[in-house]
Formats: sequence, structure tokens, C-alpha cells
Amino acid sequence: MQLIPTDNEAIAKLVTDSLPPITVIGTETIRNAFDQKALQQAVNARSATGVTDVILNPDAHGGYGAPIGCVMVSPSHVFPGPVGVDIKCSMSLLQFDLPSDEIVDRRVRRNLINAICDRIPTGAGASQRSVRKGKRFDLNVACRAVLEGASETVCGEFGIPFDWTERCEDSFHRGHDDSVDALENRLEKILKEKYLANFVEKMSQLGSYGGGNHFGECEIVKIGQDEESKRIAEQFGLKDDHVAFLSHCGSRGFGNILATEQFKILQKKFTDWGTAFPGGDRELVYAPIGSGEANDYLDDMAMGANFATVNHLLINVLVWEAFREVFPHVKANFVYFISHNIVRREIWKNQSVLVHRKGATRAFPAGHHELKGTPFETTGHPILLPGNPKSGSTIMVGLPNANISAFSINHGAGRAMGRRNAIKSLNQNNVDKEMNDADILCNCRNYPLDEAPDAYKNFEDVLASVKISGLAKEVARLNAKFVIKDGNKADD
Repeated sequence: MQLIPTDNEAIAKLVTDSLPPITVIGTETIRNAFDQKALQQAVNARSATGVTDVILNPDAHGGYGAPIGCVMVSPSHVFPGPVGVDIKCSMSLLQFDLPSDEIVDRRVRRNLINAICDRIPTGAGASQRSVRKGKRFDLNVACRAVLEGASETVCGEFGIPFDWTERCEDSFHRGHDDSVDALENRLEKILKEKYLANFVEKMSQLGSYGGGNHFGECEIVKIGQDEESKRIAEQFGLKDDHVAFLSHCGSRGFGNILATEQFKILQKKFTDWGTAFPGGDRELVYAPIGSGEANDYLDDMAMGANFATVNHLLINVLVWEAFREVFPHVKANFVYFISHNIVRREIWKNQSVLVHRKGATRAFPAGHHELKGTPFETTGHPILLPGNPKSGSTIMVGLPNANISAFSINHGAGRAMGRRNAIKSLNQNNVDKEMNDADILCNCRNYPLDEAPDAYKNFEDVLASVKISGLAKEVARLNAKFVIKDGNKADD
């Protein structure tokens, strides 16, 4: 539903006399909790050149140029801000044929944590060289991943089952002219620039989690008991009361460098041109489609997105390998890979537009034209929404009413507290006890305070907004049993 509340003065300011209203998805509780930065950024985004629609999702909070948890639509301009510095930050889910009772024993889970951490590094500077059983690969292979995404050749080099690519939102991205040549030319050019002098180091980060809110999480799948949920879950490949693994990560340092440099380049262009920043926000720069500036950004975004895609698929290969170390005969089914920091050319309201999803995830329902010929044509694709370890996460599927939000929904719970505020105000002993009482293990000696459940919005309130609006249906819940975050290994 389109909500334009009048009971909150700050939100009411989203509506202006000269522009169509911003679509706000949220219950009264959610709407009244939006922070002022997110509201101002939404207004700035709506007033920007070429923007026809802005949707504010229930997880919205202040971000980089545009709120995290928003959708911006433009037929004519591309905006790096509504993608951010972690190009194609994404979610993926791996389903095992392992019953939940197999990991009740905490020692078994600790063995799994150690096996994963031996293969998948975590943290800002993490690379495959920093773990004992990391994946070793040639630089040329990494370059092909950046240029080709999850092609059959790249998958073969990394040991990724090629049929997994059928369950990717996009398994590859091409350049601004829909060619690989454009990416090759762009990579050759930027490798000569000073800011990519550490290219080799960034390529070694393939198959790693970053810091912050990136994570790996071992889950128990609980499928809804209605017949529709069971039918959709079967098509998704979910197994009730079985173990699965949820991952959240993006394009790591490579994507960050590409995005950061694009902001600098466009900001200088705006200054040179004498162009005003929308709302005075230097992070809300843009370029008209067809311009050299837009072409360069789209090429850089495509390379970062290809890196993120292969990174996720490789992470899942390494997770499966780690599980086989503990359970030698365990089988795995790749459920889905879906992004929430990306610009995609889509048909919406019978028009070809650029849909910018900033901390927002795609929600194509059954019968959507882009799902034709995919495993999800008759159901809609899986939507992977992380909540927090204590409240759980969810798997949803889009409904036809998602048309009101450019077929998009929130990408998770959304932050309720800034990182500094969380570290300052939350009690470490209480957070650790809360996780222990919930029988959720972690690789960290202490659970990161800035990632504690209380640092995020109430997940049930966020989901209620989605359900009441008729955007998506919940298919299954994921209940965490252990978490991999940026930190040192812990002992029970």
C-alpha cells in the first residue's frame, strides 16, 4: 500500500506541491521511527534530476547519498549513491540434507565454525592467503571473474557447480554496451591508474567475508505449514527442519575502490560544470545515460558486481567443503543468490527504467516476465531477508502488489542504532549472555556490539509492514545456530 502519513511532521515533509509523493512502506510504528537523515535523503533523492519515483522501505535509515532501504527509479540518469560503496552486496543460501538434530551438540557446531574459518577469512583486509585452507587461484582467473562473472569457464576454475548459476538473480554483468569488451577496455584503463595499484591484493579477497554487517550464519529451516508455503518451498529446494547456511557479503575492497573513485570523479565533474548537488548532498551525484561518465560508472559497477557474484558462489563452495570435513557425505542444494545494492535496467509501468536498489531487494512475483524460463517462473524467486540471530531471518516470495514498489522490498531489518551508539550504550556481558541463552555460537570471543540484535529494528514490525502492504508472502523462517562474523575464534 502507498502510505503518505500526516501524523508525523517529518514524514509529511516528504510530500511536496511540485512532485508526486514518495511511496512509504511502513506501519505507524515504523514510520514514526525513521531517522531525520533518512527522511532528508529521501527528499533530496526525489528532487534529483531524472528521478521519477522514490520508495522508502520499512528498514530505511541514513546511508550514502540515499537512504539504505530505498528504491530510486529513473529512465534517464544513473546514480552511484543508491548503490553505495559495496557494489552488489548480496545474500545467498545453501541448503543441506542434514537434519537439525545433527548439530544440536555444541562441539559439532564448534568444529563446523573452525572448519569454515580455516577456509573463509573475515574482516576488512581478509584474503584467501590469510587462512590455512584457503582457495588458491591464479590472478588471470580472478580477472576473468571480474570480466565474465560466473561463466562456465570461471565456475570450472573455482570448482563452482555451474548449475548454481541458474539460481542467481544475475550470474554475470556486461558493460554499458552489453559487451565484455567494454569491461576489458575499462579494466585495462583503470589498472593504469594509481588507485588500483593494489589490484592483486583485492583479487585475493575472492571467497571472503568483509567486516561490519557481513556474516555467515548456520540456520535451521522452518517452512510455513500452509499448503502454499509448502508448495513454494519445494520449488525453492528448501527442506523443513534441516540445516542451511545464509551468507551476506559483497564486492569487498575491489568494489569499494571502484565506487569511491567514481564518487570522486563525478563530484569533480559537478564542480567543474557548476552543477548543484541535489539537496546540497555531494554523495547524490549522477550522470545522464549515454554520457561517458555514465558509461564508465556502469562498467565499473558491472565489474564490481561480477566480483560479488563469484565471491558469493565461492564462499558457498568453501562452506560446503567445511561441512563435508565434519559430515563427509552431506549434500547441498544452492537455493538462491540475490543482491540489494545494484542498478538494473527493468520494465516497470510499461517503461524501460533504471531501478536503483539501495539496501533493497528485488521481489518479482510468479509470472513476471523476467522469470520466464527460470526455475521460479511459476512461484516467484526466493527473497532472502536477514533479521538478526535472535529473531531469525526469513525467506519470502513476491506478490503482484509489489508493483507499487518497483517490485522491491526491504533487504533486512535495518539499523535502529548507529555503530558508535551501539558500542557505547550496549552491555557486552548482556549481549554475550543473550546469545548464549539462545544457544547461538559465534566465531568471535565476544559478539560485536555494533551488530547485536538490539542495534537493529524490531524484525516483526518490519515484516508486518511488508505483509500488510501485500508486497510479499513469508515462506519459511531461518533460526540461527551459529554465526561467523569479523573476529577471532572463540573457545566454549
